[in-house]
Amino acid sequence: MGRVTSPISNSPNDSRLTVPGPSPESEAERRRDLRRHKAFATSLLVAATLIYLFCRWLEATGRDGGWTGYVRAASEAGMVGALADWFAVTALFRHPLGIPIPHTAIIKRKKDQVGHALSSFVGENFLNAALITDKLRQARIPERAADWVLDQGGAERTGVEASRLIDLVVNGVDPTEAEQLLRTLVIDKVSEPTWGPPLGRGLEQLISEGRTEPVVDAVVVWLDDKARNSEELIVRLLDERTPTWAPRFVRDLVGDKVYREVVQFTGDVRSNPEHEARHAIRRFISQLAQDLQHDPAMITRVENFKGDIMNSPTVQALPGTLWESVRSTLTTMARDENSVLRTKIVTWVSAFATRVRTEEVLRTSLEKRIVGAASYLAENYAGEVTGIIGETVERWDADEASDRIELMVGKDLQFIRVNGTVVGSLAGLTIYTVSEVLFTLF
Repeated sequence: MGRVTSPISNSPNDSRLTVPGPSPESEAERRRDLRRHKAFATSLLVAATLIYLFCRWLEATGRDGGWTGYVRAASEAGMVGALADWFAVTALFRHPLGIPIPHTAIIKRKKDQVGHALSSFVGENFLNAALITDKLRQARIPERAADWVLDQGGAERTGVEASRLIDLVVNGVDPTEAEQLLRTLVIDKVSEPTWGPPLGRGLEQLISEGRTEPVVDAVVVWLDDKARNSEELIVRLLDERTPTWAPRFVRDLVGDKVYREVVQFTGDVRSNPEHEARHAIRRFISQLAQDLQHDPAMITRVENFKGDIMNSPTVQALPGTLWESVRSTLTTMARDENSVLRTKIVTWVSAFATRVRTEEVLRTSLEKRIVGAASYLAENYAGEVTGIIGETVERWDADEASDRIELMVGKDLQFIRVNGTVVGSLAGLTIYTVSEVLFTLF
């Protein structure tokens, strides 16, 4: 049966907690059991009292038999034992007969001390760093985890649970919050700094490392290829700009001459690594690096270009589009048992478990880390964990705490009263018998 916990009081001046207890059905059953056991223990006291009074009546009326003294002694001692144990059990929870006798109602008066003592007991005996370390070493967690993964279907189970967790996480995130986070981490971070100087420094670094040469080569090759494929364009442009009265062969001759000169020039640039045109391109790149860092006009142009890019509808919509794409892809993969994601998870887990099983160094390292982490937590935070016990007990209402505790253990405590009655009777009978034997002999 489930347990129920009452909420904290709504009163602003009352920080006490209602004591956690069983469900109403379970509580009612326990109260019936407690009443039944109390009634049984009390009935033994009443029976001992009646027997005692009967024996005294027999003695007072002269009807005393040889057995009367023995029964009276047993019943008398039984009464004493029953009363003493009734007092002891009752004193734990309340004042006997409502009389404020010292050292009674112990739980109500000492619940805070009991809570802190329990905290210390748990901390010293259960959250002890040495004990936890020893238990974890004996548990051989890495080895047993690897066996579970490889021999008991743990890899597939891990894949299923990991995929389920991914599905839960990505679909549990508010799209607006995810979009805002991506915008803050990506768009805003990219837009925040001035682009010119960092680009210039980066370009300068590339120049010093010789990494711009491929760019120069690419430009030269592109120009040469464009020139070789532009004969018709060159001839047409020159034809359009040649006087209409010029003979046709002159226009064709000029166009062909210009085309061949252009192709020869770009070919020379392409074949000669030290061509002046190449040096001009290098100087342009070097100057661009300096202008990006130091020329206010260039820096302003780059900033304007940055603003146009970052404020464009496409870039502004990028965070939402990106998150939806990620969410949709991960959801589909997480729900598909044959997806690459789930297969990769199973493969990774199995491969790592195999390494743990076969590589003693890795197994020892993992065990050391687990033990070290647990030991560190126990040494540094055991007090905070166990302190919750004492703090919680302090916030319990004293009367309700006493009632709840009695409800939990009171049935067993009634056996103390029963035992007190029985043992007291046997003790009284034994004492009386021994005394009778001794006085008879001597």
